[in-house]
Order: sequence, then structure tokens, then C-alpha cells
Amino acid sequence: MPSNDGPNAADRQLIDRAARHDLAVTAKQLEIWRRAGLLPGNVPGGGLGRGRGSTSSPPPESFDLVLALARRAGRGKRPTDLALLLFADGHPVPEATVRAALHGAVDAVVLPGEGDGIDDDDEELDERADRLVGRLTESGQAFTLVPARARRIDERIARLLGEAPKDLAELDKNTEPHPMTQHGASLTAVTAVLGGTLSLDEIGSLLRGMNPSTAAHPVASLVETTQHDVPESADHVMADDGTFTFLPDGDARDYLRGLADTAPVEDLRVCWLTAQQVREWALDLCERVEAELDDGQLGDAVTLWLLGRGMPSGISVLETLRERRWSPSSAAVSTLVLLFQRQMYKALDEQVPGCQWPVLEMEGVMAPPVRDLILTALQHTASTREN
Repeated sequence: MPSNDGPNAADRQLIDRAARHDLAVTAKQLEIWRRAGLLPGNVPGGGLGRGRGSTSSPPPESFDLVLALARRAGRGKRPTDLALLLFADGHPVPEATVRAALHGAVDAVVLPGEGDGIDDDDEELDERADRLVGRLTESGQAFTLVPARARRIDERIARLLGEAPKDLAELDKNTEPHPMTQHGASLTAVTAVLGGTLSLDEIGSLLRGMNPSTAAHPVASLVETTQHDVPESADHVMADDGTFTFLPDGDARDYLRGLADTAPVEDLRVCWLTAQQVREWALDLCERVEAELDDGQLGDAVTLWLLGRGMPSGISVLETLRERRWSPSSAAVSTLVLLFQRQMYKALDEQVPGCQWPVLEMEGVMAPPVRDLILTALQHTASTREN
């Protein structure tokens, strides 16, 4: 702690280090960063002798960490934001601080109406979900199926292409489709967060609701008919009600908190970088599609947009566009969700080894960064199984 006589010798080393890089750091800032868990304390050394006190020195990692903090810190930057941003940049932020920031990002995912005094233990899951969706609607936070930018792109492509080919329509085997409405999507999202499971029919309806301008939905149809098309594989991973058996029970946020607390630090960093790459890829795709539409030349970007519109890659685009302001807290939740997805794919692979994974490599199925994340994990699992 700084004294009235100014910073001690150890802190002076850090302050001088910052000054050599044209960064202003004070002893008070160093103390604030230490209290927030962003900067480790100085390491005590030996005594000076004859009552002159003792020496201390900064840990080696503190020198670069101080520079990063000085560059990133500013008015309005919360300590948790700084912890996450510096962690993502590869700086040695204390592990406990990073995990606490990730944990806190999940804690911030609160649905309107939660904790309003109602005894949730006395409610059935569907009753609680209905109540919370009502609060979401009242607060104007209902789930957005298709963000405005994606809707505009869909409309522009539809004007240029016209009606879908009849051959495409024939691939949709559902003669009575039920596209999910905004209310239904909100109810599905809340139910999934609270620990409810989704059936294949519900997933198919969600995909249809996310593609309202398309008359035929072959991909949604494939999802809805999975249990009929590949019954043996489906029996390994699905219950009689059409829900998945390999998904964890309970509130999804509890599972994400567990990942924040226990996942290897390197896995967290890889998934953080993947989340950033997905966002960059999705926004770049939108820009390329819009450029082709402006030129009146439908090229590779529009083709990729159409291929992925009902696939996981298209869902990644919609998720990106829903988050217009991507805060460090939002990035933290995306990181944990990606880690969750990776673990679920590995769990599925353990139940059905191989599980037609080459499909994931097909163009448009997955956002490339997610595809690489998942396939790397599956390849590692396969290699371990063989050994």
C-alpha cells in the first residue's frame, strides 16, 4: 500500500515501466487494481536490517500486466470487463479473478420476473416459463426470431430469386408445418434456460419461424423426421418424448457457472477467441451479401447465406445480429455456451461414435470457427478412443 511519502520502491518500478511507454499510472491505481484482483501483490523480500524495514518486488508478470491495464482502463470500464478483456488478450490476469468475472456474467442473465417473491419451488416448469414469458413481453424483451438486418437481406434476395423451385418444396415432408411465433420462441428460449428440454418437433418449428420468407424448409423437415429416418441412432440419444438424453438436467445457467468455475483456462481462452471469430465471420458475411445485392450480382456470399439460413451457421448469424452491442459480459456468456456445445458434441459422440460428423464439414452447415472448434474436439476424442 502506498505511504504518505509516495509509492514504495516496488510500485515505483511499475510506475516507471508504464512511463517509459508513455502511460500514466499512479500508486493509487495500482492499489485499486490489486483490490479488484487484476494485479498480484508485490512479493516480500528480505529485511534491510537495523530497523529499516523490508524490501519487496513486483512479480515478473506484473510489468506487462500494468501496461495492459493502463491501456485498457478508463472511465466506465468495470473491473470485471477489464479482467475478461485482458484474459482474452492473453495477459496473466489472476485465474480466480477471470473465473469470478465469467461466473458473474452468467449471474447477470436474469429473466424479468425472477426473484419477484413467488415461490418458484411450488410452480411447475411450464407454469413458471409462461409467467416469465409474460414478463418478457410486458418489458419489450420478447425473443426476436429474425433481426431486422437479416430480414432485409432475406427480402432483397427473395425479390431477385422469386419463388423457390418445386424440387426444393418436395423435400419438405411436413404437410402441416407450424412455424414458431415470437411468443412461442420466447417460451422455448425461457424453457431451455430453466432446464426444460426441446423435442425435434420444437426445433423444427423454431427453424421454420427463423425462416418466415421461405415456403419450403427441407432442413427443418430433416430435423422433424430424424426419429423416422435413422431410428437406431435416434434411439441411442433420444427419449420416447423426442427429447435428447445427453443434455444435462436443471437450469442451464447452473451448468454454465460450473464451466466458469472448473473448465481448463486454456479451453476458456480458445472458446473466447472462437466467439470473437464467429461474430467477425457473421458480420463479414452480411457485408459481403449486401455488397453482392447492391451490385445485382448474386455470388458466393449469397449462396452461402442461402445454404446456411436454416443451418447452425445461419443461427450463428442471427445470434450475432441480435447482439448489436457485444459487451465483455456478452462475450463471456457466448464463450461458455460454445464450451457447453463442444462438450455436448463430445457426449453425443460417446453415445454414437462417428455420428455422421463429416456432415459438419459441408459448406454452410456451421460457422467455420465453430466447425473447427467442434471437429478438433471430436478428433481428439476419436484419437483417445483408438489408443
